[in-house]
Amino acid sequence: MTLDVRDRTVVVVGLAASGLAAVRVLRGEGAAVRVTEARPREEVEEEVGAAEAAGAEVLAGGHAPEHLRGADLVVTSPGVPEGAPVLAWALDRGIPVWSEIELGARLSAAPYVGVTGTNGKTTTTEMVAAALRADGRDAVACGNAGHPFSLAATEGRDVLAVEVSSFQLRFHQRFHPKVSVLLNVAPDHLDWHGSLEAYEAAKARIYACQGEGDLHVGNADDPVAAEVSRSAPCPVAWTTLGEPGEHQLGYVGDHLVSRLDAELDLGPVRPASHAHMSDAAAAAAAALGFGAAPDAVSEALRGFRPLAHRGEVVARLGDVVFVDDSKATNPHAALASIAGWDRVALIAGGRAKGVDLAPLTEAAPRLLGVVAIGEAAKEVARAFEGIRPVARADSIEEAVGLAAAMAAPAGTVLLAPACASQDMFRDYGERGGRFAAAARALAERETG
Repeated sequence: MTLDVRDRTVVVVGLAASGLAAVRVLRGEGAAVRVTEARPREEVEEEVGAAEAAGAEVLAGGHAPEHLRGADLVVTSPGVPEGAPVLAWALDRGIPVWSEIELGARLSAAPYVGVTGTNGKTTTTEMVAAALRADGRDAVACGNAGHPFSLAATEGRDVLAVEVSSFQLRFHQRFHPKVSVLLNVAPDHLDWHGSLEAYEAAKARIYACQGEGDLHVGNADDPVAAEVSRSAPCPVAWTTLGEPGEHQLGYVGDHLVSRLDAELDLGPVRPASHAHMSDAAAAAAAALGFGAAPDAVSEALRGFRPLAHRGEVVARLGDVVFVDDSKATNPHAALASIAGWDRVALIAGGRAKGVDLAPLTEAAPRLLGVVAIGEAAKEVARAFEGIRPVARADSIEEAVGLAAAMAAPAGTVLLAPACASQDMFRDYGERGGRFAAAARALAERETG
């Protein structure tokens, strides 16, 4: 496929990684590109320089209707809310609005696996890519995982494993994975989508272009995601953490077993947390469905290590363990994280994104106490009032000390915030890094 944008005017909304990728791809295809960016120029000077070096005009410091002057097409970055005025202006004028993955879909000559869900997208996408590489294919993880899909689509790979967010799925027309995966659906990003129904509808677009010759992977353990997956217009391979039935993939003891066709024992999965095991089952189903050999899938899962800030042990102080799951940015992810540990002192809070945090109390039997941080500290404290001890902290360093006291003499200090990080940190990585540094510093002081 190619993009038919030569000599057309395309406005790119937002100059983060996907926006800059869109600029480069569009300029390479001969489009006249204008970027409209909400942040002041001095905050995005490096990105502005890169976009201008590629030949784009950059208008920073806020969107304005005149930025759409003469536009034939708008390509929006995933961080721009669906209801943003700049997109409304485009739609009101009849200007098509695409996400950056639409560019990739129109450019990619390689088949691809598409992975979405509220939690576990990046881990599953990386696992799929690892399994396809173990099968001897030139495969790479891309999309929301970090390397933009539109750039990966131009690299001549054999196959792509594409992580796609609900933001990206909302504005596509031709994204057509050979295998699609819906991991789970739980309330998240309601400030962006406006309602849970709109969020579910966006996730369902993962299979909008699929047909009988394709495959969808659904999670039989997640009632909401399973309901969405049942509407897929292609065969569905189901995964479960229990023993699999016919045409399912799941677990017999600690071994991952496929009964999608013939029975296959794919071996044990480590670490044996519910979240990791669920992601591994989905990745295996996707890779097998794409055509990877069972031995390659087993090899990839056996050698896979969880990515940073996703449940890694970062320090120990006697019998107290410090665990960084900063990527648990909504209650669904936080509950899955807590389920893997006992006697937990939980650090939670941040920017709640319009999501109700009360479901966190379902984990109360595993909790020794809670340390609340960030914008949502009051909401976290209110949820656990009268249920578990709650402390408030003004910094992650203070939170680590308070949680360590709760967890002593033998327990787990778990950073699983159930919230976004941008109220106090640049991103979840900085939050997790600060937590890990504080935990290690505390352990050194107490043992040194």
